Amino acid sequence: MSEVTDKRKILIPIDFSEITLVALDQAINLAKVINGEITIVNVIEDYGFFNKYISSAEHVEIAKSTKEKMSKLAAEKSAESGIHIDSMLVHGKIYEKINEVAEMIGATLILMGTSGSMGIMKFIGSNTLRVIRESKIPVISVKGSEIKPGLDNILLPLDLSKETKEKVAKAIWLSKLYGGVKVNAVSIATTSDKTLLSKMKRQEAQVVNFLQDKGIVVTSEFIMDKGGKKLADVILDYAKKVDAGLIMIMTQQENDITDMFIGSSAQGIINNSEIPVMSVVPVPKKLSTAL
Repeated sequence: MSEVTDKRKILIPIDFSEITLVALDQAINLAKVINGEITIVNVIEDYGFFNKYISSAEHVEIAKSTKEKMSKLAAEKSAESGIHIDSMLVHGKIYEKINEVAEMIGATLILMGTSGSMGIMKFIGSNTLRVIRESKIPVISVKGSEIKPGLDNILLPLDLSKETKEKVAKAIWLSKLYGGVKVNAVSIATTSDKTLLSKMKRQEAQVVNFLQDKGIVVTSEFIMDKGGKKLADVILDYAKKVDAGLIMIMTQQENDITDMFIGSSAQGIINNSEIPVMSVVPVPKKLSTAL
């Protein structure tokens, strides 16, 4: 197996809007740290309102022009950064194709901007959420324009869900991926029930001890009073307070309505955070031992 195929792969959807180019720069920084390589992908939607007014010849010309722009972008950024960057052009539904390409190339994670548009190619909040909820690998969403050269601080919000162990395992994986960066664990009380509060505090202590046993530098805080704010806003405020470089969340919550449910708190964090957010969909229970 070649050196290139042995490297961790990062997939970046690109529509040439500012936010997707910011995401590419973030990915380059990450690739330098983890000794990875990047694939940029552009998805052309061959349907929709505007496509009715575009001829087949124009479709072909758009695809050719976009492919050339993608190749040029990959070559320029690769020469600039020293990171191996491939480019791809695919046709279909944005969220479906992004996840298909991720699986096809064996991507370690997807990194994408949460908004932006260019002609018939659109990256909007709904597409980001659909990529996240159907992805089999972690997705880092980027909304702000600030580029940090590395990662020195991961925010890990804790709750009493069954997936907490998975979230902690992913935090360890990410911390070690970045060379052992600090983890900030935070528990936010959403109840006044003394039994539940006691359980939350015990869990926080267990998580801290577990992380320390794995050699991770960790701090923790228990927030009792939300001040009337939504849970997502409390987490985002705390992320700013500790100058978090990334917020890690689990996005699929247990719910009988649909297997593709993303809770309102997760959506609020993804949509409103200026700090990169890593979203992880829980692994099916039969696969949980693979973590």
